[in-house]
Amino acid sequence: MLKIQQNYDKTFIWLFTTSILLVALIWVGGLTRLTGSGLSITEWEVFSGILPPLTNHKWIEYFELYKKIPEYQKINFGMSIDEFKVIFWWEYIHRILARILVLTFCIPLLYFVFKKQIHGNKSTFLFFVLALFLTQGFMGWYMVKSGLVSETDVSHFRLAAHLSLAIIIYGMIFWALLNNQKLNFKIKLNKSTFLIIVMILLILLQIIWGAFTSGLNAGLLYQTWPLMNENFIADDIILTKILTSSVLNNPSYVQLAHRFLAYFIIFYSIVIYFAHFKKSNLKLPFKYIFAALALQVILGILTLISGLNIYLASFHQMGSILLISSAIYGLFYTNHNQNLIDTSVYKQ
Repeated sequence: MLKIQQNYDKTFIWLFTTSILLVALIWVGGLTRLTGSGLSITEWEVFSGILPPLTNHKWIEYFELYKKIPEYQKINFGMSIDEFKVIFWWEYIHRILARILVLTFCIPLLYFVFKKQIHGNKSTFLFFVLALFLTQGFMGWYMVKSGLVSETDVSHFRLAAHLSLAIIIYGMIFWALLNNQKLNFKIKLNKSTFLIIVMILLILLQIIWGAFTSGLNAGLLYQTWPLMNENFIADDIILTKILTSSVLNNPSYVQLAHRFLAYFIIFYSIVIYFAHFKKSNLKLPFKYIFAALALQVILGILTLISGLNIYLASFHQMGSILLISSAIYGLFYTNHNQNLIDTSVYKQ
């Protein structure tokens, strides 16, 4: 029993540390985006970029590479090398944190599998997470590459893919952390878990649209709430085009979709709570879900009406992690507490 508890402590600490590092990485990544620093390092440098520039000559070399891209030529032309160093450090810290995170996850995983402390479907699940980490490294560079040739910014589609993959990885690690003492990570699919899974997918979709909003700078258009300037739906939006590619590429339509997705998630959460979870004795997680949802809505509104204040925008992004964490906890709770359901309710 003592040995089992020790193994539990080791794997718990490992998964907890990994999840905290990943949250920190997402936070720094968001600030890298908000400070316009993401294109400051123009080469992938998987191994050679581990050390920062240590000489003035190396700083000049990096700066000269940055001068060749459209962002410098069209937006930051005339930037001093000291100003360049500020944006460089944000991107450098982001990349170093990513390397530390992968090593923190990979090395203990191999050790635990070798020692047979993790096996079966747990090891399969966690090796899949490792594969996603490696994919994310490529996705990060693929995103940066889109802003180096002809555009002054990265593709909003690639930005959304990069962020959503990070959220998916975090969600899987958080799921593994919650289920650390369980025999496996499997989900018992039933009405309760299905409703929560739909909620998680809606939150993930909203995060993707948040990335679209950021990538297209759509938040700069209508900085009022609940109206979009003087109208509930902005006057440059044609309703017949809502279901066209405009909702993916036009900043006005993207911001509208981001707002209405938020309204729908609120509506959906309230409906499933009162229609199912409240009467089934599975209502505990909704205390956290509703609290996280309220906080995220408030942060979103404050970010918008503040003119996209960088601190509020950063907290708004982190609020999305808190929200999806509360929903994943809801899935965990319903998955392992089906015995709490009052079946008599469904017989009536």
